Amino acid sequence: MQNTARIGFGHVFHARTRPQRHAFKYATYFLMLPMRSLSKSKHGSGTWQNNRAGLLSFFFFFHGDHRSVAQGGALSWLDELLHQHGIHDATGEAWLQTYPRVMGYTFKPVSFWYCHRAENDQGGALRAIVAEVNNTFGEKHCYLLDAPSYGENHFANKVFHVSPFNPVTGQYRFRFDQINSAQGAQVSATVDYFEAADAKEITPTLCTSLQGNLQPITPQTLRTAFWRYPAMTWGVVFHIHSQALRLWLKKVPFFHKPSPPEVLVSR
Repeated sequence: MQNTARIGFGHVFHARTRPQRHAFKYATYFLMLPMRSLSKSKHGSGTWQNNRAGLLSFFFFFHGDHRSVAQGGALSWLDELLHQHGIHDATGEAWLQTYPRVMGYTFKPVSFWYCHRAENDQGGALRAIVAEVNNTFGEKHCYLLDAPSYGENHFANKVFHVSPFNPVTGQYRFRFDQINSAQGAQVSATVDYFEAADAKEITPTLCTSLQGNLQPITPQTLRTAFWRYPAMTWGVVFHIHSQALRLWLKKVPFFHKPSPPEVLVSR
């Protein structure tokens, strides 16, 4: 992909297989931002502007540890995180897949950082992925995938509370896909949850995915996003709570929230 800001129109899908079957799918959109390119100026360039209020907006401050632009913003936080875990060669583009702020409000259940090598290092190949997870209690945790590949499965132990209907045990299986065609790029992020310790041999308890077709951010695509989904980020929170109510009515077991992990990053 060219290093220009994109917007993806697609859907979110969740399917629970046990103890009660439950599934939903709804339309959504998300941003795909080339953070190194955008960070070269305080407000970015072209149609998409960072760190400025608007109907749709994005602020570096609301990712990572809330560093200001003067402190290097979210990109400085990301590089520090990677260096702390021995990854020093992810110096190419860092694409961030995330939700925008809509009329000043957002909730981001998960954002994905796709960290690439420099162009002169294996052609800018993918070097690491950071899944930046937020729960509705204001807590954050990051899952670091070292040396991942598109189209392959990657596993991480679950250590962070997200839903009261799943225990903090078992494993996640991550899969990321990118398909480029004449019609544009399609991306998908799939995260499946397994309650058992070995996620390779059983059916997942929960299957989730976020997929969309990427388009350049233009005044037209921004208008389409806003007017087609004018309360999208409020809708994210509404869906979380309405689906939780449905699971409770189906008598799915409830798990109380444990304390968050002592470390921010697991791998």
